[in-house]
This record gives sequence, structure tokens and C-alpha cells, in this order.
Amino acid sequence: MNEPAPSIDADPNGHSPREQSGHPRAGEVMSGAEMVVEVMAQEGVDTIFGYSGGAILPTYDAIFRYNERERTDASHDPMQLVVPANEQGAGFMAAGYARSTGDVGVFLVTSGPGATNTVTPIRDCMADSVPVVLITGQVARAAMGTDAFQEAPIVNIMGNCAKHVFLVTRPERLEETIRTAFEVARSGRPGPVVVDLPKDVQNWVGEYKGSGLLGIRGYRQRMESLRQTPLAESKARQFFDMLEQSRRPLLYVGGGAIHGEGSEALTAFAHEYGIPSVSTVMGLGAIDSTEDLHLHMLGMHGTAYANYAVEDCDFIIAVGSRFDDRVAAKAELFAPNAENIAHIDIDAAEIGKVKQVTWSHIGEAGSTLRQLLDYGRDSGFGADYTSWGQHCQELRERHPMNFKPDGEFIQPQAVMRSLNRLTGGNAIVSTGVGQHQMWAAQYLDFRRPRLWMTSGSMGTMGFGLPAAIGAQFANPDELVIDIDGDGSLRMNLGEMETVTTYGLPVKILLLNNAGDGMVRQWQKLYFGDRFSGSDKSLHRKNFIKAAEADGFEFARNVSDPAEMEDTLAAFIGFDGPAFLEVNVDPDASVYPMVGPGMGYKQMVTGEYIPAREIPEIGRHGRVGPSESF
Repeated sequence: MNEPAPSIDADPNGHSPREQSGHPRAGEVMSGAEMVVEVMAQEGVDTIFGYSGGAILPTYDAIFRYNERERTDASHDPMQLVVPANEQGAGFMAAGYARSTGDVGVFLVTSGPGATNTVTPIRDCMADSVPVVLITGQVARAAMGTDAFQEAPIVNIMGNCAKHVFLVTRPERLEETIRTAFEVARSGRPGPVVVDLPKDVQNWVGEYKGSGLLGIRGYRQRMESLRQTPLAESKARQFFDMLEQSRRPLLYVGGGAIHGEGSEALTAFAHEYGIPSVSTVMGLGAIDSTEDLHLHMLGMHGTAYANYAVEDCDFIIAVGSRFDDRVAAKAELFAPNAENIAHIDIDAAEIGKVKQVTWSHIGEAGSTLRQLLDYGRDSGFGADYTSWGQHCQELRERHPMNFKPDGEFIQPQAVMRSLNRLTGGNAIVSTGVGQHQMWAAQYLDFRRPRLWMTSGSMGTMGFGLPAAIGAQFANPDELVIDIDGDGSLRMNLGEMETVTTYGLPVKILLLNNAGDGMVRQWQKLYFGDRFSGSDKSLHRKNFIKAAEADGFEFARNVSDPAEMEDTLAAFIGFDGPAFLEVNVDPDASVYPMVGPGMGYKQMVTGEYIPAREIPEIGRHGRVGPSESF
């Protein structure tokens, strides 16, 4: 709902709205829809993803007229409007834009089914802390609550999915509402904000003020305290006392280290003291994954050496991570030898939510780590963790990632290893959800933040292709690759046409194992090989013909292991949209694997990754009814 805001209409000094705000159009009379577009332009929005419909048409028309007025280059719209195949695709495109840049992604849809189709991307963005603003059309205020055509109760539906939802009932507060939506989306722990915009408010005509925000005083005070509260000297001393006592410290890095612009400070901190690090699936890229002391991903499908390092460490330093169930399925078994746990996070709700900690600080990752670095240098702190670093290197050498070396089928891990050689860890990569997602996370390098985009917490199939499209719009000169599975790609297959419609050089790499591979893996392990609903071998989808029908000039299939590397190189090197389907071993599984409710001591490493002990779990083990992926 709209919240009260201080009036900026009256100026005791007699200054005009233009003089007050500095905006060139302040004081002009315009429609609510035009105000929405002007505010978005003020916020730096250059790309909007969306699908039109009756209740949002005034705003679509305002975008058209804005571009006509502001266009300086006939070939380029200052506010590009990208039309997807459906509204879910628009949401994931906005998410891909935001994830790859750190800026707020924007999508714009109509009321009713248009708005309800965006529930999944909104919840996905909330779960992974991605800043987006969604503007949904709504029926006119007088018709709300009458079950009018294409009416849906968006405030009720989105209330538990988004960071905040605004319903604009007072048109004179419209521009302040849109500005505040952007502020809330990007500040603190980022997240999705929804603005439900009745059609009559879009058509309302009033004076554009050019500045102003809603009066959300308490929220702003909390955000200001996060920005300004320094790390107390006593707290910094306590942290370094724990570090001094430690002989085996380990940085446990999550997505918050990327959201909090902490990559540079985090890397400097790790280098300063020679501390090894592990990343969650959302934290990949926060530290260059090719660094000697970075052990890649931990958790359910983390590298064996990362998980063994967690088992062996005596001090966990958690940065922007939340001890979720993919990392700590059983909290009491996580890092059993850690005498101390430090936790840095911008969200106070995450501290102690899953795992009790010894020390914590609420703040942005980057600023907190810089303050710790400054204190350590000023106090002359010195420690030698060389032997611990050597131990972690030995773990990597003894328990390397590996897979079946030969056979008639292409091994999906071999595809990822070859792709990594071609990209050098510098491509922007998105994925769907399933086995292909985990193989990509395990075998690909990410040299810097915001190269890796995946649906982490929600695990949303169909995410990869539209996210890659959004990232390519935001990064037109970068190599963008969607690594997908046959199940995930089907979910938003319509966006294949979006790639070619806009001439995007997105590369779509499909690992086809003719089934829902991760589900099949669990059915093998825990459900007696009963492949209920997960075998897609009877489906008749010809992905190559589908790609050709959508205009892909490069559309190939490879199933011979001897041809895989050359075909992959041609695919990556193709100038323009490219589609490559790789038929992979349908029985390939993702290892290592930490089963549900298990600790890392029970990690199963499969046939080709050496384990340091025999885990206490076998094939066809029992899973309780409350356990899940």
C-alpha cells in the first residue's frame, strides 16, 4: 500500500518544481503512465522485459512515446522494451540482467494471468536476494474486488514472495512509490519489489514533481545504520583473538559476499593471512576459483576436498552465507571440529538461525572485511597458516574431481571440463536446475563475481535460458552461455525464439540425458530404481529442428565422444546465436553427494573420486518422508 510521504508541492521560497528537483520535466502535467516511465529513466533503466495486455497498455504506450522523444540514434531505443514468450521468461530475464550487473532489473506485465505468471521469478529473486522491480497492471480501482476481467489479488499473492509489495491507490503518490520501489529493491539485502498499478492510476493526469520518496522512515533508519555503524574495536579484537587461537581457519563464502561488493576485500583478506576458502553455489566467483587456496564449492554436491576441509577446520569464517540445508543438512554435523564460528551478514535474521555462532557482525561484506583488514594491519597481527594451506592442497590432490574416463557415451563432466578450457573461467554462465547445474558448478571456473547465474535456493527449472537472455542484454560484448538440461529447457523453450528475434549471440548448450537426471539419481539411490515420471526417453522432441525453426543458423547435435571437443569449440566460436545438443550418458550421476540429513563424513564420492573413509550409507538407503532434494 502507499505510505505517507512529506509533501514537496509547496515551497516557502516560491521555487518551481523544476528548481526544487532539478528534473527538466518537473512541473509538467502528464499521465501516471508517463510518470512511471520518467522515474524509471531517472533510475537509469535502459532495458525493460515484459509482455503487454489491457491493464498495462497505458504504460507500454508511454514507453513508446518516451523512446520517440528521447531517441538520438534511429537504431537504438533509450529504454529498450524486450518482449519474451511469456511473463515468467520476462521475470528471469530481469533477474539475469540484475545478477550479471548488480543493477535493478525491471519487468512489466499486465494484470491477472500476466501477473500470476511472475510469481515464480519473484519468489526465485527473493530466495537468492536479487534486486528486481516488477510493475503489474491492475484493473481500475473501482473494479477491484468485483472479480473483474483479468483481476487477481496481487498484494495477497505476492505478499509472502516479495521483499515488499505496493498497491498504488493514491495517484498523487505514484512517482514517489516507483522511486521507493527501486530504493527498497537495491538497499540492504537486495530483493524483489512489486508495484501493483491500477489502470485508472496510469491514466490519471497530474503534475510531475521530479523528486520525492515515500516516508518509510524506519526502513531507512535501519539501512543507514547498516551503512554507518563501524565495526567496534573491541569486536575486531575479539575476532582476531579467535583467529590467533586458530590453526586451521576456513572462509565459507556465500552469495552475500557478491551482493555486498565484498569480492575485492574478501580476496585481500584471504591473501593477507593465507586462509583457504570454500564457496556456496551462490558464492562462486566471489573469489577467483583458480586460486590455489580456493577449494571451490562445498555442500551436498561440493568437491570432496572442500567438504573434507570443512571437516578438518577449527574456525569457520562465514561471509554472506546462511548455513542452508544444501550446506548444513544437519547443522550439528557441520564443521564438527570448529571451536569458533564467525558470521558476517547484512541480514540480522540469518545470525544464529541455523547454526549458533561465537562472533557476528551485521553489515555489508565488503565494508566489514575492509575494517577487519585495517584493524589487523594496524595491530600488527601475524599468523602462519602455511601447514594448513598445504593440508588443503593435499586434500585437492588426494580427492580430485573425476569421472568415468571412456565408454560409448559422452560424459557430461568431460563436456564441462572442455568448456572450461575454452572459456578460461571468463564467460557468463547460466543454468537450468538439475544434474547439469551441478556439473557446471563443479567443473567450471569463475574468475570474478557475477559470471555465474543459477537458481540456487528455489531450484527453478526453466531459469537458464531467459536468465542468459537478460545477461546478454546487460552485457552485449560478453560471451554468455546457457548450460541446460532437456527437462529444464522445455520449461521455457519459447524463449529460443526471443534469442533470434533480437539477434543475441547467446550460446545454448543442452546436455540431453533423456530424463530428469537428478530425480533419476535419487530414484536409483533411495527408491529401488523405480523411475516414476522421470524417464523422458519416450518423448519425441527434436531440439535441433526446434532450434532451426526458431532461426538458429548454428544448430548441431553431437553424440560421439571423439567429436565432442571440436564441435564444442565450433559452437563457442560461432558469431551469433548458437545451439548445441550433446547426448550424454543417461546413467551419469553427480558425485560427490551428501545424502539428506547426513554430514560430510557420510559423503558418497562414487567410483572415480577417492574417498578417505567408507561412508555409512549404501545404495537403496532409506529416506524419511520429510526429506527432499
